[in-house]
Amino acid sequence: MNKKLVAVAVAGLLAAPLAAQAQTANVTLYGRLNLTLEGVSGSQTQAAGTSAPGQNVNRTVYRVSSNSSRLGVRGSESLGGGLSAIFQIESSINGDSGGGTLAGRETFVGLQGTWGTVKIGNFLAPYDDIHPIFGNVPTLTTSILSTAALWAQGSQSKINGAFDARLGNSIRYDSPRVGGFAGSIQLAAADTSNSTLTQQQNHAYVLSMGGFYANGPFQGGIAYEANTKVRCISCNDWAFSVAGNWNFGVAKIGGVWERLDYDVTGGSLTRNFWGISATVPIGPGEMYAFFGDAGDGSGPGGTSVGQVNAGNNTGAQQWTISYTYALSKRTLSYAGFVQTRNDSNARYNFNINPYEVVNGANASGFVVGLVHFF
Repeated sequence: MNKKLVAVAVAGLLAAPLAAQAQTANVTLYGRLNLTLEGVSGSQTQAAGTSAPGQNVNRTVYRVSSNSSRLGVRGSESLGGGLSAIFQIESSINGDSGGGTLAGRETFVGLQGTWGTVKIGNFLAPYDDIHPIFGNVPTLTTSILSTAALWAQGSQSKINGAFDARLGNSIRYDSPRVGGFAGSIQLAAADTSNSTLTQQQNHAYVLSMGGFYANGPFQGGIAYEANTKVRCISCNDWAFSVAGNWNFGVAKIGGVWERLDYDVTGGSLTRNFWGISATVPIGPGEMYAFFGDAGDGSGPGGTSVGQVNAGNNTGAQQWTISYTYALSKRTLSYAGFVQTRNDSNARYNFNINPYEVVNGANASGFVVGLVHFF
């Protein structure tokens, strides 16, 4: 009996420091479900076995979609001297069909202090931080209403020329905000654990950086991202964006300009994009409207990267309008319309939950959404 008492006492002494450490950690379970009812339409080539195989037919599809739904846990621990350890594990949730990807979203461990934040893991790059400055923040910059259908080739994968992607195998530094200014830099390198970049080993990497300013009614940002040896062993692609908005009270007006540059056979393939947005409080909610224009691709004839093609009539425009109404502090509803209008030699579609169309066809969609945060 005495031996048992001694063992219990020793175990208690050993557990005490662990319990004390556990009490210093701040852990939060969080998430959101964002589901939409959609009617999407556009001209598609009919597959074999359909009523019109090989023909281009206008189709309308009604569906339920999950839009950046997630479940996560995050926390921090004070290490003393103003330094904290931070972590986050965020998984995607397929609210429409079930399932998801464990730790497939913003997942990292890092350190945070008065000098800024360093984190290591899988997360979006500073280039993506441009999007909320001009994008459809009232509808969470997601769903088919996403304003990254043309900007940054958002619907494409990294090896197809996208500059709006979550990058594994990353290390990122975010500076503290000083006088309204802040900066970020991130490096993502290829190895066997990075599904984004494993297509091209041999020292493939992505370097992304941005500078941001927010003070009073103005918010602005400038960002650059280089994809080195990502699409191919000799490809050095880059993107540059600048965006800003001004809140006039009765409306917030935003704008963006972007240039994409890809290495292709015989030279470079480039494309410019610009857009303008307005966020207007109306009644108990907010209206958001956006117009974006992607110009023709310029480069050697016949070249293409993702949805950017060289030549005349290869551009597109995106129109988006929505109205958002908060049912409570944690429940949001919205409705909207979006259309990607393609020139005769272009086939851009939606960013989130794409609906593929043939060259020259428009991808259109109506959406009603409900979001709950927890």
